[in-house]
Amino acid sequence: MTLSASHPLMDGRTSASDLITAYRGGAPARRPVWFMRQAGRSLPEYRTLREGTNMLESCLRPEMASEITLQPVRRHGVDAAIFFSDIVIPLKLAGVDVDIVPGVGPVLGEPVRTAADVAKLPRFTDAALDPIREAVALTVAELGTTPLIGFAGAPFTVAAYMVEGKPSRDHLGPRRMMHTEPDTWRALADWAAEASGAFLRAQLEAGASAGQLFDSWAGSLSLADYQRFVAGASTRTLAAVKDLGTPLVHFGTGTGELLPAMRDAGADVVGVDYRLPLDEANRRLGGTSVLQGNIDPALLAAPWEVLEEHVRSVLAAGDRTPGHVVNLGHGVPPDTDPEVLTRLVELVHSVPPAAR
Repeated sequence: MTLSASHPLMDGRTSASDLITAYRGGAPARRPVWFMRQAGRSLPEYRTLREGTNMLESCLRPEMASEITLQPVRRHGVDAAIFFSDIVIPLKLAGVDVDIVPGVGPVLGEPVRTAADVAKLPRFTDAALDPIREAVALTVAELGTTPLIGFAGAPFTVAAYMVEGKPSRDHLGPRRMMHTEPDTWRALADWAAEASGAFLRAQLEAGASAGQLFDSWAGSLSLADYQRFVAGASTRTLAAVKDLGTPLVHFGTGTGELLPAMRDAGADVVGVDYRLPLDEANRRLGGTSVLQGNIDPALLAAPWEVLEEHVRSVLAAGDRTPGHVVNLGHGVPPDTDPEVLTRLVELVHSVPPAAR
């Protein structure tokens, strides 16, 4: 299947944008930059808009989700919007009892820990994704030539929340399940892969020009466990949208040892967190992959000269790769001064891109 003729990638609105050009390994006219979690708590306009509305409700109100997605594009002049939502939205749409508790994160009414628990998990209907499609369509109509990036949680991270029932530091629950009940784990990972794949596909078909799979907790895994128990599910998620032809990014935190396996799951672009220099990531990937990253979010609070030196070093390392999209090595901290992000975008745009 291909995208509709009115899709921004097909009608020319975003196909020649700096972001899509860089994602596809071309030579952009200007260095593309966007930030994970650029839409959200660091922006006063976001806090004002969200007042009195819980997180999941804000994700499922199309007009609000669209407005939040657009806010950082207007303020910072970034080269892409990232769709405002949450990785547990597919669970909510399916009818799983889940909420995002302020100061805690996603919390399930009942954790999923047995084969019977997995067997009774609901499946969402295609119509349940309509609020997502509507929010994407509203956003794309306002963005013009700026691409929208769709996203989904990778199956391991989604399933880890489901097993623990809440955020966890070490993710012992899902890691134990892999080895003590491997069939139950694979059934749960398959459920999460199907849900995330459908969620991402709805965004891409509705107008997103690229997609990113977030594996926030994969860094808790050994390479052997990732390859044996997780890579197949991530491959299924990405395969669910591969036929659409949009660039696909795969990002995780603490995943320096997993980068080749994450790329091999079906990614066109590999996201690199702040722990690993881009030149080392490039070496581990054989010098063949477009990279995204990896400014350290902690330095956003540093004196400007310290941040500028760090950013310029990231740009120089990115110049020695097959392609580079500038981003943070994780999300924007909620206490970040928005003016710093705007100034950072201006700095990145002021440095001519490398010849490729």
